Amino acid sequence: MGRGRAKAKQTKVARDLKYRTHETDLSALARELHGGSDDDEQPEDVDEWSDYADRDSR
Repeated sequence: MGRGRAKAKQTKVARDLKYRTHETDLSALARELHGGSDDDEQPEDVDEWSDYADRDSR
């Protein structure tokens, strides 16, 4: 099968993004840009490199 269907879908999506008005959540954008709290972050007291330390030097 050729590329015609895929290209048509890409064109449709591009036009949709270009011409449709979207509601922008500015508060969510500000949180993302200013480093709001993420659940993936480790607590500050955890030393992520302690597993690699030389065990004999302790």
